[in-house]
Amino acid sequence: MATNENLPPNVIKQLAKELKNLDESPPEGIKVVVNDDDFSIIYADIDGPAGTPYENGVFRMKLLLSHDFPHSPPKGYFMTKIFHPNIATNGEICVNTLKKDWNPSLGLRHVLIVVRCLLIEPFPESALNEQAGKLLLENYEEYARLARLYTGIHAKAKPKFKSGAISESTTALNVDQTNTSVPNAEIKTAPSSAALPLQSLSSSTTTTRGNSQEQAAVVVTETTVNGSAATGKAVSSASAPLKREGGVAKAQADKKKIDARKKSLKRL
Repeated sequence: MATNENLPPNVIKQLAKELKNLDESPPEGIKVVVNDDDFSIIYADIDGPAGTPYENGVFRMKLLLSHDFPHSPPKGYFMTKIFHPNIATNGEICVNTLKKDWNPSLGLRHVLIVVRCLLIEPFPESALNEQAGKLLLENYEEYARLARLYTGIHAKAKPKFKSGAISESTTALNVDQTNTSVPNAEIKTAPSSAALPLQSLSSSTTTTRGNSQEQAAVVVTETTVNGSAATGKAVSSASAPLKREGGVAKAQADKKKIDARKKSLKRL
């Protein structure tokens, strides 16, 4: 793992000062990510310039500083995939500032601004991506289409959640839970009579009067969902034959009394 020990103390001091300045006053569309433990790798997020196929995209890049920096230029790489003539498929950046036009007096701010300018004005004559360079010269519409496609897929900025949206989502979730709980509540509060089991009532009576024996057996079976109404109907259905049986027995007793009286009168 690289550390600040790879760079001379005076370079580290100069980088620390420059990185602090970039953090406090960043260039337009560029945000530097500072790693205090290792100044030999500088990360930056570059916003796609408006009016270009890279608009609305956010591209992560890095600058690798060698042990003899700033006498030798840093190496630049795009970590985010991009369709661009001056950026190779492995992310390597081709720009004169990082090659023949390098000057030890140039700072990181200048390098980052030049890289972002590449997204505004590519140089197809020194293309590392030959397909992108050829399309830029011969068919700009197709080049722009592919560049926008890459941007939409690989460089799309992550959406920031708003508290309002979270609240709305939570409210919607609560409403759904309330709606689903209504049928459950109806089921729980449904009358217990709706699930009454089969009810039956059996009644048997045996009546013996004089020389005659009669048996009355009444079995009433009824299925209903009306609770006490089922019992009431069963009882009333059973009690009706019992009353008839009592009436028959009483009539027979009265007849016997009348017959006995007639016999007594004949004797007189």
